[in-house]
Amino acid sequence: MKSGKQKRTEIKVKRKQRVAKIHSRAKPPERPLRPVLGPPVNEALLAPYKSYGVPDFVQRGFYVDMPFQCKDCGKHELWTGTQQKWWYEVAKGSVYSGPLRCRACRRKEQARRDEARRVHLEGLERKARRKREGSK
Repeated sequence: MKSGKQKRTEIKVKRKQRVAKIHSRAKPPERPLRPVLGPPVNEALLAPYKSYGVPDFVQRGFYVDMPFQCKDCGKHELWTGTQQKWWYEVAKGSVYSGPLRCRACRRKEQARRDEARRVHLEGLERKARRKREGSK
């Protein structure tokens, strides 16, 4: 028969093992970041931003790959320096924004929004049609 102290010790060990197992699953897969410098930042092409601080990539002078986790599916992905350059300099995205969804989830979300917009506009058209028919 085990004493209470022995049982508590076993429980603590099992608890630590469970926590370690959970933390090992939650970590993103190790992807080596590129040691070379990423694409250079062209500050003149950035969308205007009014702030007291300067974004990190502007201070650094180049973009670096950034890991992120999709908020819909939880998949770990990498936002490359080239993708960042396009977002900030060509698409004129906010310099304080970053990726939220992976490409597949982003496409699903766009399709969902387009469908919702279509349904909404159809409803408005039906309402306007009924109003015109009712006033005649």
